[in-house]
Amino acid sequence: MSQLTIFMRQWCFAACVGIACIGAAHAQGVTDSTIVLGQNLSLQSGSNGYGVAAAAGMKLYFDQVNAAGGVHGRKIVSRIFDDDSKAEKAEANARQLVADSVFILFGSIDGGPSAAVMKAANELKVPFFGPLAGAPNLRSPHQPLVFPVRAEHKDEFEALMTWGKNTGLKTVGFLRADTPVGQLHLGNVQRIAKELGLQFVQDIPFSGDESDAQIAGWIKSIGVNKPDMVLNHGSATLYTKLVAGAKAAGLKTTFMAVNSGSSQIAKALGPLANGMVFAQVVPRPTARKFAITREYQDAARKADSKAEFSYGGLEGYMTAKAFAMTLQANGRDLTRARWLQTMSNSRFDLGGVVIQYRQGNHEGARFVDLSMVDREGRFLQ
Repeated sequence: MSQLTIFMRQWCFAACVGIACIGAAHAQGVTDSTIVLGQNLSLQSGSNGYGVAAAAGMKLYFDQVNAAGGVHGRKIVSRIFDDDSKAEKAEANARQLVADSVFILFGSIDGGPSAAVMKAANELKVPFFGPLAGAPNLRSPHQPLVFPVRAEHKDEFEALMTWGKNTGLKTVGFLRADTPVGQLHLGNVQRIAKELGLQFVQDIPFSGDESDAQIAGWIKSIGVNKPDMVLNHGSATLYTKLVAGAKAAGLKTTFMAVNSGSSQIAKALGPLANGMVFAQVVPRPTARKFAITREYQDAARKADSKAEFSYGGLEGYMTAKAFAMTLQANGRDLTRARWLQTMSNSRFDLGGVVIQYRQGNHEGARFVDLSMVDREGRFLQ
């Protein structure tokens, strides 16, 4: 039995115990001793590496809090549903979790599933905290019930394209989902390119079921349009194939990527990833420059002396810590209405990464770091 399966069973058992204790007076997922979260994650039965790492990071932090007695005497328990990276399933999961009387909806991976959870959250009037997604529609137009922690993709695009400009690159190509959200990302990339004095030369929309022949067509078109840099939104598997094929064809394009799936892309490409630049929305997890990374590393090694540090694990850990800090700020008298009032004007320092929420602006963090992959597949700052 995998470690993922074990901890999901343990968490679901704990959550069911908490839910069984909830009576009519605690219809919002809060008892005298527990706070029940509803988590919808893209785990894909363990095959989504980033989702699995993020879930492990969340569990690591919540286990630590619970071992110390919880927050204001209440332990945090979770019900975890796997959406298989499908928006329709994510929405159904969110609705079921709310029907099961969770306090809030928590987590969620990637833009499509996160947008689906947001839809359910808005219709059911339940807060949605910490989507691990950079989709612009999670913030704009303003979503009063949605509280992102990580920076959004447009901040990553700007950091990558600024780096490209500073290294002499002048033209831009973009691989993105052929969806309304992907269209919003395209608009942001085109706007940022214009502001930076770069020329946008190629849009590459994908639907998710592209054949090898279609990918080969993209590579040929890159050779014709000659973008100096190409960056992506989503689909680590598809982007890996594109990058590998372009390098095999001898193209000199510089390929860059957002944080989602960065470790999976680098691992799959092997030596071909050498020199690739990735935007990251958390600090480098193997370094000890930030207080939050030191805390994460120490907690991970305490739980497992052979633990490996990852971007996904650190993002999950930071998201869980952010939520625990909101509970601490709220006080013992915990209801959704009171928690939302606390969140209407709040600022939290996670340990070198600051998040903040104001009325009309649930910004979360603006932190973006750049990392480059070396010959051994390591991420260097």
